[in-house]
Amino acid sequence: MSAEKVHSGSRIEAASVNDLLPDLEKFYADLHAHPELSMQETRTARLAADRLRAAGYDVTAGVGKTGIVGLLRNGDGPVVMLRADMDALPVKEATGLPYASSVMATDATGKIVPVAHACGHDLHVVWLAGASALLAKHREMWRGTLIVVFQPGEETAQGAQAMIDDGLFTRFPKPHVVMGQHVMAEPAGTLSTRAGVITSAADSLQIRMFGRGAHGSMPQASIDPVVMAAATVLRLQTIVSREVAATDAAVVTVGSLQAGDRANVIPDEATIKLNVRSYDEGVRRHVLAAIERIVKAEAAAAGAVKAPEIMPLDRYSLVKNDPDATKRVVSAFCRQFSEDRVRETKPATASEDFGCFGVEWHVPSVFWFVGGTDAGAYKQAEQAGRLSDIPTNHSPHFAPTIHPTLETGVTAFVIASLAWLAP
Repeated sequence: MSAEKVHSGSRIEAASVNDLLPDLEKFYADLHAHPELSMQETRTARLAADRLRAAGYDVTAGVGKTGIVGLLRNGDGPVVMLRADMDALPVKEATGLPYASSVMATDATGKIVPVAHACGHDLHVVWLAGASALLAKHREMWRGTLIVVFQPGEETAQGAQAMIDDGLFTRFPKPHVVMGQHVMAEPAGTLSTRAGVITSAADSLQIRMFGRGAHGSMPQASIDPVVMAAATVLRLQTIVSREVAATDAAVVTVGSLQAGDRANVIPDEATIKLNVRSYDEGVRRHVLAAIERIVKAEAAAAGAVKAPEIMPLDRYSLVKNDPDATKRVVSAFCRQFSEDRVRETKPATASEDFGCFGVEWHVPSVFWFVGGTDAGAYKQAEQAGRLSDIPTNHSPHFAPTIHPTLETGVTAFVIASLAWLAP
């Protein structure tokens, strides 16, 4: 953080952040090397809780299984909630970093999988830990109550709802605003947000299609579920291209098609896993209905022995930024950062369960993105028309550059908080 004005009438000197950076860098490397799967974030949660206690927060652990809530009261004033997610992904890291993860863990199905922080949630934890420490140290700058939430299970759309179901709304004060941020493959040191929808709704489905197995040399004796599933995958691609208006937006992605084990054996069934992204509830309903229609029709056309099974896996609702609250946060950012570092973004096709907090608590929420890609590398790729070469979130090569990403995220959380809490 520079020695610029943090909020009208308030100032944190550069040394305040710089003094924290060596410790936060070590914390980040440690978390990155020790990722934990969704709803298994016991070590990460313990380390976050320890830091909050050391800073003077009242800490409640185990909210929604592994969630942490820190409460810091500092006189009369607004209540502000800040949130960071903690979980990692079942991805084998390929960044080559000296602190790269080599962790293997057992997932919810009992399968042993590699684990990596391929979405940057380790950085989110460090941002919030740093901002929490700064706000606790500089209590003379603000009045009110700060609620700090370290949330589990974002990648499986479980964590936010688990914390809500475990009494988050009844055990802690109702905030005036809920805020969160996410690292993205954008130029490091930049902040981007928008009023209204900022991340898409998402629905993941599993589809089982049933045929009749047979020897590979005698396909006439089978009802081939592989062909049935393949025809279904192709037909699903027509939903967006032929059923969604060009003025609307949707994505239908088949991420998994599994059937059989042997080259000469036609199996009894095939399983498809797919994901849908949308920005409009009407479009979402139409796409989901079209998926069901196509799956059932293809099964019937193939003479399936029974109707297919369609099972929801997870769902993320839209994240919508409150216009007035967003304007307030953006104004605070613009007072701190240069104009070229604060940008308006388009809605992202990524999805988040952060929106649950504001929607179900009936309070304004603001969510923004922090760039984590080396600015020089990003500019070079942009000029060459090769932005698609930059590793994005969930890539095994995703590795945010530490500086200025680390200090930007810490600073952004502090400034956004002071936009409400500064007297």
